[in-house]
Amino acid sequence: MNKPYVVGMDMGGTNTVFGIVDARGTVISKSAIKTSTHDDVNLYINDIYVELMKLINTAGGIEKIKGIGIGAPNGNYYTGNIEFAPNLPWKGVIPFANLMADKFGIPAALTNDANAAAVGEMTYGAAHGMKNFIMITLGTGVGSGIVIDGKVVYGHDGFAGELGHVNVMRNNGRLCGCGRTGCLEAYASATGVARSAREILETSNKLSLLRNIPSADITSKDVFDAAMQGDEVAKEIFNFTGKILGEAFSDFVAFSAPEAIILFGGLSKAGDLILKPIVENMEKNMLNIWKGKVKVLFSELKEDDAAVLGASALAWEI
Repeated sequence: MNKPYVVGMDMGGTNTVFGIVDARGTVISKSAIKTSTHDDVNLYINDIYVELMKLINTAGGIEKIKGIGIGAPNGNYYTGNIEFAPNLPWKGVIPFANLMADKFGIPAALTNDANAAAVGEMTYGAAHGMKNFIMITLGTGVGSGIVIDGKVVYGHDGFAGELGHVNVMRNNGRLCGCGRTGCLEAYASATGVARSAREILETSNKLSLLRNIPSADITSKDVFDAAMQGDEVAKEIFNFTGKILGEAFSDFVAFSAPEAIILFGGLSKAGDLILKPIVENMEKNMLNIWKGKVKVLFSELKEDDAAVLGASALAWEI
């Protein structure tokens, strides 16, 4: 094979991870840069170029790379554009695949980051052998990839499956980064968990380890660490988050009847703290025909590798 490798790139709101992948799905080298510190997309691409070319040169040079596959928030599979991504520093429509192709001189393809993670999970992880499942990514935002009959659902415009922006709080919902109110993402993302912590601490006098941290600095990891030490407020936050997710999942099941819903991303590391309230509330609100049928699983892939592998699959098809 003249071009034995592809590049897989997972763009998150905080970090961007990229790697060289061979035809067997092995990530042979990997690196990362910060996404959030780049206000100019061209400077961001320049920094990617510098770091990624180090990996490419080690693998034998650009002539060994067939193409670049990219998973990005609000990535449009059909156009290669990133369109109005609320958790990225650049707004509007960014022709990202074309910019990357021009910079590296090789073809590039792009899809939603959660769709890329779903492809990786279906090929190498917990969804291996499944033809109907939903991937939920719980990170800076809440993403989703829907697979029906073995195919990712893109819809007519490339944006199907934005489950993080279903409305879960119709009245007095939180403002979401997308500009709407009451979105699932505003409650169930890592940033949503931190917001829940601040709200509970500000509206109650409950004792909590979290009060030792300046309110504006609280993160979802702080909430997890406090919960692991038995902090009741922290556990209440996870129960609240799991309740909202579980109720939403019962609605998602009614749409596509998945075999499983797979959780991926930083917040899924909370384990049973998040899983138990999700399953309890999903089953409580599920239509009878699906009760007890749908599994909720954690990703079996390394957090970085799932989306890198999924994105890399796009490049083999260019």
